[in-house]
Amino acid sequence: MSSARPGMPRGPVREINLRLILVSGKTKEFLFSPSDSAGDIAQTVFDNWPEDWAEEAVAKAEILRLIYQGRFLHSNVTLGALGLPFGKTTVMHLVPRENLPEPNSQDQRQKSKGGGSSCCSASCCIL
Repeated sequence: MSSARPGMPRGPVREINLRLILVSGKTKEFLFSPSDSAGDIAQTVFDNWPEDWAEEAVAKAEILRLIYQGRFLHSNVTLGALGLPFGKTTVMHLVPRENLPEPNSQDQRQKSKGGGSSCCSASCCIL
């Protein structure tokens, strides 16, 4: 029998497997703890940059950004806070970017939702 405490996952199951994808399409899997933040992950990947990613190497860890479910993760967000499953592979994109994009503003959302109706209605004419 195992010496693990009841209700506690055993062995590597307590880690989260991340498959990171670069813009080039190259992938690599890494294991992380639920307490690791996006900033910790960027630093770990930078410190252990895979040889086959040499062409995409960056100058510093601070410009590496993670994208999960279409959203950039701020450096202080932990994997545990995202509710990622133990023992399963989660896919994230890893991109070099100096700054995070601004959160969507109200007018940006309106442009994307109803852009066609207000864009040209008063000034376009088809002959």
